[in-house]
Formats: sequence, C-alpha cells, structure tokens
Amino acid sequence: MDYVKRVEKSLREGLISESFAKALKNFYISYAEAITSNGQDIASFEALHHRFLEFVIDQIRSPFHFEPFHQQITSPFNYYEFGLEYIRPLVKLDRSKVFHLERVDEMVELLAQKHNVVLFANHQTEPDPQAISLLLENTHPKFAQEMIFVAGHRVVMDPMAVPFSKGRNLLCIYSKKYVENPPEEKAQKLLHNQRTMKRMAQLFSEGGKCIYVAPSGGRDRPDEQGSLDVAPFDSQSIEMFWLMSQQAAHPTHFYPLALATYDLLPPPNSIKKELGEHRHTRCTPLFLSFGAKFDMEKFPGSETSDKKLRRKLRADQLWKLVRQDYKKISEYRNS
Repeated sequence: MDYVKRVEKSLREGLISESFAKALKNFYISYAEAITSNGQDIASFEALHHRFLEFVIDQIRSPFHFEPFHQQITSPFNYYEFGLEYIRPLVKLDRSKVFHLERVDEMVELLAQKHNVVLFANHQTEPDPQAISLLLENTHPKFAQEMIFVAGHRVVMDPMAVPFSKGRNLLCIYSKKYVENPPEEKAQKLLHNQRTMKRMAQLFSEGGKCIYVAPSGGRDRPDEQGSLDVAPFDSQSIEMFWLMSQQAAHPTHFYPLALATYDLLPPPNSIKKELGEHRHTRCTPLFLSFGAKFDMEKFPGSETSDKKLRRKLRADQLWKLVRQDYKKISEYRNS
C-alpha cells in the first residue's frame, strides 16, 4: 500500500485526526516534489515514510514522555540515524557550506578538557539539529551527535516532530510564549522549567558539554515585506546561561552561530498554538557559520554600571554578530 493510501486508511480507522492526515499527506507530497526536482526517486524512500507514519500513530496513541534532560535514543532503534536519513535527501550537500570549521576544532579541544561550550544561535527550521549533523558528519560527527539542544515544548509534543526529537539530546523547556497558556498549567510548567534548569546546572558541573540555544525563543520568520532576518535575542535567556556557567566547576566558553536553513522547512508565518502545523519542505543547500569566541565580560558597553542595560547590550552584541554572519552567508549564496 502506498503512503498516501495508508494515511487515508489510518484516518478511516480513527488512528489519526483529519488535521494530522492532511498535514501528513501535504508534507509527503512536498517531500516527493522536492527530491524529484533533485533527481531522486521517492520510491527509494517509501519505507522511511511508512516508518515515520508508524511513529506518528504510536505517539498519538501513547505519547512519549520527555524528561527535563532527554538523552538521544539509539537502541534498540536508532532515532538519531533515522532523523539524518529522513532529512538527507532534501539537502543539496554539494552546494552547502560550513564557515570557520577551525572554530569547531577549537571547541572540540575545549570539550576534551572538560570545558563547556554554549552556542548562541538563530533558529530557522524544526530539523536544525539534523541540518547541523548533516553539515558536520564528514568532519565532526561526534561533536554534532553529542550536542545538546534547548528545545521548546512543540518539538517534544507534536507527533510529527517527536520521532526526530527522540534522536537528539534535549533540554526541554517551556518558552515564555507558552508558560501562560493555558493559565491552569502555568504552575506545572514553571516547575518543569525549574527541574530543567537544575539538570542543566548538573551538566555544566559535569563538564565537557556543548549546548545549542536560540535566545530568540523561536524560529526566524519573514517580516511583512517578506524579508527574513535573525530574530532579536532575549537578554534574560543569555544572562541565565552566563550566571549558570559561573557556578559550574568547569569553565564555559560562548560562541555565536549563524544558521541559514529556512528553505528546508519554513515555519508558519505566525506562531500557532495548536500541534500538527502545516509543513512544506524543499530541496536546498544549507549553511552554518561559527563565530569567534565571545567575551561575556568585555564587549561594547560592558563598562556601564547599569546591570539591566549591560545585559541588554551583551544580548544585542551577540545578536549583531550572528546577524553579521547571517548576512555574509546571504552574500555568499547570491554571489
């Protein structure tokens, strides 16, 4: 039975809702169109999509519970490899590029000394973790696989995202956008976030951890004119990582990271509360640019005695560095 017919059969049997059936079919159609345009045959990936559908149905039937710190599942089924194999056909690797790989070498050396690394990055698509791994698998596969991602509630609750999330190391947290909604769950969500912060502190104290965080709290989206830019960074998020690093037994180093992955799986134009959002994928090259190590104590404006202003200036400077590298990526793509 082909994939679309199986989705329709699952709908008739009550295994998935109409909204999920529509989302699954539309995503599959866009996936098929994307890889066909790149000279690949969708028939070669049918088994992968049938497995994905099984995972989605399993998640709807019996939701998987993510701990505050979720460690990737690679046995008895390797969800990490599944995520890479699913996304790989969509990436034009021959046209993709990673800028400043020497800085990744620098980070790997620091991690080997039990130092910690925090990547302050922009975030553009759900499969950004898979994008990073695919772009680094020939040079730094271990670094990419062991990276820990700060993840919002959507990627650990949406049945279409969970199969990919299971294969990553995640610090699961509710962003400020979702803590208040619905109000009756606020206390529970705040308690969960406290547990996540406690676990993060333990990871910092263990040392040798690389953590990716998007201080914007969400994905980059086009403005009203359709122009895509790096979303502003939240100073409180950055300050929390800085304070936590100072309490750890091992040093922590901070780096800006720019990603250009938007075309792979553009997010909805507006933030949606419901799960099962529409996904439309494309075949595209991807880009990363690792910035130079950032001094969290000495930066433009750091001499001010106003703590609140200093935090804002620090966040603004990190955002500017990521934005500068993102613009350089855009110039490279257009050259």
